[in-house]
Amino acid sequence: MRVLGVDLGKKRIGLAISDEKEEFAFPAGIIDSRGRKRDIGALCELIRAKEIGRAVVGLPIHMDGRHGPEAEKATQFAIDLSRAAKIPIDTLDERWTSREAERLLQPTSGKRAARRRKKGVVDEMAASIILRTYLAQPRTGNPKRKDDEPG
Repeated sequence: MRVLGVDLGKKRIGLAISDEKEEFAFPAGIIDSRGRKRDIGALCELIRAKEIGRAVVGLPIHMDGRHGPEAEKATQFAIDLSRAAKIPIDTLDERWTSREAERLLQPTSGKRAARRRKKGVVDEMAASIILRTYLAQPRTGNPKRKDDEPG
């Protein structure tokens, strides 16, 4: 079964998809964010087209572990996507994914860095890191990963 990794952003949604054995995470592009309803519709189309059986949405938790408004939005997005796509959607702490993605894409500075951010390269790389981390976690016995619908 393929798994979809999602890095939510205000302007773009970074995407990554696993192989069928759930061993590797591959960058899968971005979706320009156009509002919750349209974003969920676009993701549902992708889920059907790529035969995705499960997804993980990055959860932006504060460095001290608090869940702020962005984390609540991501949690609700995961719930809404799960209902619309009719697949399980988990969430995963994404505190360092964007920074790790930017570091992996080094050396970039000035105009090149702005161009990469504009093109969404960092967003899809962050989604790949979220998915890679998720795939590496055991399915059972891990309190950070639930096999049920988020809630």
